[in-house]
Parts: sequence; structure tokens; C-alpha cells
Amino acid sequence: MSGIVVTGASGGIGRAIATALASARPDADMLIHYCRNHDGAANTAESISANHLGRVETIQADLSIASDVDRLATNAFAQLGTIATWINNAGADVLTGDAAQWDFETKLQHLWQVDAVGTFRLARQVGQRLANQNDATKPPSMTFIGWDQASTSAGMEGDAGMMFGPIKAAVMSFANGLAQTLAPDVRVNTIAPGWIQTSWGEEADGYWDQRAKSQALMRRWGTPQDVAAAAVYLSDSDNTFLTGQTINVNGGWNRTFVRRDL
Repeated sequence: MSGIVVTGASGGIGRAIATALASARPDADMLIHYCRNHDGAANTAESISANHLGRVETIQADLSIASDVDRLATNAFAQLGTIATWINNAGADVLTGDAAQWDFETKLQHLWQVDAVGTFRLARQVGQRLANQNDATKPPSMTFIGWDQASTSAGMEGDAGMMFGPIKAAVMSFANGLAQTLAPDVRVNTIAPGWIQTSWGEEADGYWDQRAKSQALMRRWGTPQDVAAAAVYLSDSDNTFLTGQTINVNGGWNRTFVRRDL
């Protein structure tokens, strides 16, 4: 059974994706990547291991450091051998903790270094290794995490929109280019979540709670498990004709929402 790697899986969406993939493929060996939250990654691995037949291990790397990126790419294959599923979920958190107090430029630079530069470097190395596995019947998959409001036809007001919009647009564009580059040896797709209730959403005030619910046709926040379900689908080895696609996980965009004036 080929291995699974989920980056940024110490909590939130990454943990949900790792858990869902483990459930879908109980024999697969897994690597749970983290940057600083060792305890969170260990908790993810421990919770999966309780009902999982394959090995589940953690691996640390800071995607803003080139040498860490290179080490992650090399060690993942050294530890797992053949890899069937790679999820590029890791991203910088600038909305909670100390980073929430940074100025706009500092946040933007950090997002660019982690979500774009580091992720692109990692994906290029991993993608080539995946392609060299030469499984023509069931090619391995790589999945990126974008944002539903990062497309050229969307956009969101405020600092968050002007930070995450261009960064995630770059990620989604890169993923499409990588899909073209690696086909037919590797399938590359993107998930574009909408309002997902992670740690920031759980603490959001009434305005953001109401906005998240009313901007989705399904009238609720999305959950990390909603995103995980899409990741399982995209990673399914039987989906051999699915590549170069972006799936919005946003409950359906409600075009009638009226935003608050700034």
C-alpha cells in the first residue's frame, strides 16, 4: 500500500484531511507534517493510530526555510517509499496568536514565503518524484488548498482579502501549471474552501458568524470535515481521469449577500 503525506496536519483542516484519508485507506503508511505544533501533530498521529493498520509518523519542517523544504521532500520518500497521495495543506496562520498583531506587510511577506515560495519549491520536488514512480494505471495525486474568493472573478474587501486573495490565487495558478507539467504521470487538483469554521471562525464575532452562514446557499459554516471529504474524493486512486481541476467547497456561493460597509 502506497503512502500518504499531509502537510500542516497538526490541527484544523489538515488534521481532518489526515483522519479522513486514514479512514478511507486503513492500510496506508502516513506522514503527518507540522512546523511548530509538535503536540498537535502527535495528537493527530495518535488519534489516527488507534484504529489504523499502517504506520503513522510525524515529520517537522518549516516551509519558509529552503533547506527544511528539501529535507521534507527527501525524507518523506525515504520513510514511505512509494507515495500515492500528497496533500499540500500547510499554510501560515496570520489571523491568530502573535501573528495577528503584525502589520499588513509582515503578514503578506510571511504568507508569500510559506504558502507560495515554500509550497512551490516542495511541490516541484515532490511532483517529479511522484512522476518517476511510473504507475501509469493509477497515477499518484497531489492536492493543493486554495480559496474560493481568490479567483479573478471574486475577491474580498479588507486586509484579509488583499492578503489571502493574491497568495491563494498564486497557489491555484501554480497547481494548474503543475497539472499540465506532470500529466499524465501525476494528477494535480485544488480544493478552494469558503467559510470554514477553524480556530478563527470559532472565535468570530456575530457579524462574521452571520456573514459566513448567509454567504453560503447551505446557510451554515463549512467544517474541516467538508474539506476533508473533497480531499478523499480527489485522492481516490480510481479517479484516474480527474486532474487540473478546482473544487469549491463553500456551500454554494450566495450572490444576494450584502456586506457591511467599511
